[in-house]
Amino acid sequence: MDFRLSEEQEALRESVRDFAREVVAPTIAEHYEQHTFPYEIIRQMGKMGLFGLPFPEEHGGMGGDYFALCLALEELARVDSSVAITLEAAVSLGAMPIYRFGTDEQKAQWLPKLLSGEALAGFGLTEPGTGSDAGGTQTRAVLDGDEWVINGSKAFITNSGTDITALVTVTAVTGTKPDGSKELSTIIVPSGTPGFSVAPGYSKVGWTASDTHELTFDDCRVPAANLLGERGRGFAQFLRILDEGRIAIAALAVGLAQGCVDESVKYAKERQAFGRPIGAYQAIQFKVADMEMKAHTARLAYYDAAARMLAGEPFKRQAAIAKLHASTIAVDNAREATQIHGGYGFMNEYPVARFWRDSKILEIGEGTSEVQRMIIARDLGM
Repeated sequence: MDFRLSEEQEALRESVRDFAREVVAPTIAEHYEQHTFPYEIIRQMGKMGLFGLPFPEEHGGMGGDYFALCLALEELARVDSSVAITLEAAVSLGAMPIYRFGTDEQKAQWLPKLLSGEALAGFGLTEPGTGSDAGGTQTRAVLDGDEWVINGSKAFITNSGTDITALVTVTAVTGTKPDGSKELSTIIVPSGTPGFSVAPGYSKVGWTASDTHELTFDDCRVPAANLLGERGRGFAQFLRILDEGRIAIAALAVGLAQGCVDESVKYAKERQAFGRPIGAYQAIQFKVADMEMKAHTARLAYYDAAARMLAGEPFKRQAAIAKLHASTIAVDNAREATQIHGGYGFMNEYPVARFWRDSKILEIGEGTSEVQRMIIARDLGM
């Protein structure tokens, strides 16, 4: 088993790393302070082709694969997670459902804009009263002639309210199955559709330069042709999307964890205490060594999950392991990096303060740590 990257993969990683350090790092702190969306950074990412990385060229993509996306996410998150989650959600939750399940007409209509970064899309799954219980969806869509009439609400939806958001894919109850259970389907709702309203952005602990909103649908009408995939297959579709997305979130978490190592090494070489750099003391050395060990092992976990997915092998368990482990060590590394920085780690001028705030959501979003443990146990036959 060889986890060494190819020349093309190394070139991609270096390119995104340089972009993160030279473009993202100098300006992102201001966006965090002002809670503004970094449109200028997103535009440049679009020109680099990052939003089209795992899609074929025939749809306007870069002809890469999902692992290429993960490499880009890791490098972006080494510097900032708001930018990284914007890309992750735009690709794995926004464009990917249309690519996986859309008709030729839907792909032709939406993918060129989404894959160029000209437009963003959201994935309306989570609801205020359901959280991890996605099967408890309350939003409903009723077919009235040649239109779906949607009523309900969604919570914590990324990329749903920017000036360049083009659509949100919504999960809704569209009927009842023969066994009495809910029939869930997914429907494309373009931005600006009457009856579709976007609440003001949340006041968040972290990811404050990313876009997150609650959505409301009040007799919102869209064409029947906006059904995404097969009617009644919505639950299976979003499970597939979430399985893939967990690998991407793991990559993002590894990036944050590695960023904590980067900043800690830098600070430990510069900060003097008792006449020596604090990095000369074994207590600090051991902390940083443990942080590097955690980032390295989490990286191997997401590499393995991605390799299985791309090989067409079962990967649900490995994706859950990667997401669970990477999010856990991201929180650990953020805490230790803040401790190494001491009082300065509590100051917003230092990146580790941002890392610390951004890390916790990684144990919650796209499946909580508890849900990942459930998936792993069930896959083991328990």
